[in-house]
Amino acid sequence: MSEPVPSITSAQEPLAVDQARRTRSYLIQMSIRVVCIIGAVLVDGWIRWALVAAAVVLPYSAVLIANAGRDHTTHDTSPVTPQAAPMLEELPEDAPPPAPHQGESGQGPGRVINHVDD
Repeated sequence: MSEPVPSITSAQEPLAVDQARRTRSYLIQMSIRVVCIIGAVLVDGWIRWALVAAAVVLPYSAVLIANAGRDHTTHDTSPVTPQAAPMLEELPEDAPPPAPHQGESGQGPGRVINHVDD
């Protein structure tokens, strides 16, 4: 039995598209950070400190969002039902029994040697 062929709707987006999306997201957030830094220099009061705080937090969140890449797949966690083992075929009744394996000495593998430890 062969693997099922994935449908076109379940295929992942190409790697180049995924990288472009993540790069664009990172650049947008870093542009907002630059605006926050410039705004912190130009304004005064509590807005300055809010812009400084945003400029400090944005790099961390930008990296987290940019690194959250192609792991949006879901995995099937349903229980596995074991398949029944195939039926063994019986040997025909007129077939000779299998010959025992013999080593170089001509003795079979089930040879017992009487050994007494002193």
